[in-house]
Amino acid sequence: MAGHSKWANIQHRKGRQDAKRGKIFTRLIKEITVAARLGGGDVASNPRLRLAVEKAYEQNMPKENVERAIKRGSGGLEGVNYEEIRYEGYGIGGAAVIVDCMTDNRTRTVADVRHAFTKYGGNLGTDGSVVFLFRHCGQMVFAPGVNESQLVDAAIDAGAEDVETHEDGSIEVITGPADLSAVRSALAAGGFKPALAEVTMKPANENALVGDDAIRMQKLLDALEAVDDVQEVYTTAVFDETA
Repeated sequence: MAGHSKWANIQHRKGRQDAKRGKIFTRLIKEITVAARLGGGDVASNPRLRLAVEKAYEQNMPKENVERAIKRGSGGLEGVNYEEIRYEGYGIGGAAVIVDCMTDNRTRTVADVRHAFTKYGGNLGTDGSVVFLFRHCGQMVFAPGVNESQLVDAAIDAGAEDVETHEDGSIEVITGPADLSAVRSALAAGGFKPALAEVTMKPANENALVGDDAIRMQKLLDALEAVDDVQEVYTTAVFDETA
């Protein structure tokens, strides 16, 4: 059914993210800085940093901006010290929501996140209230039309953990969080380029929303993503193509 199309939901989410490009650089710089601080400034030995740098270059971030963020994170330059915080809650129709933040002011961030949940019909939960409904993994999504058997063979050979084929023809390749870059590179060498590649929190089950519920849920997600300190928003909600 169109309302449950994996590909339509991926395109829907990518389109909304692309419309907010002004915030992308800020989020990527934060991610690069924190990744370098936690795992060191060597891209080759720090998978999280490597993925963040790859994303930055995909968004055409200047090389000097990337290098400055790495230096700041690894102690070569002074800068703001961000901490990572995760909030969990529920949205419309019982859909679970995870909000990952990076902030230099925890009090401000929780107030902003709580306000977004409350204003748009959600509820901020306690730590651990929904995270068990998600799987931390690397995810690549390939457009309908890709040769399924060849991609499956290539993904398995590259070290993927799982391959899922959806009714709409799109194919999902799942990896360990630290293995995404390596598997992606191996697939690219074989001619397979994903439409989406990210380390994510993948829902074990999805909540399909239509009509007013879908519209209300999208408003909640938009409000959360608009919070300055929010890096990523994950949800079990999926929408019909007109949401």
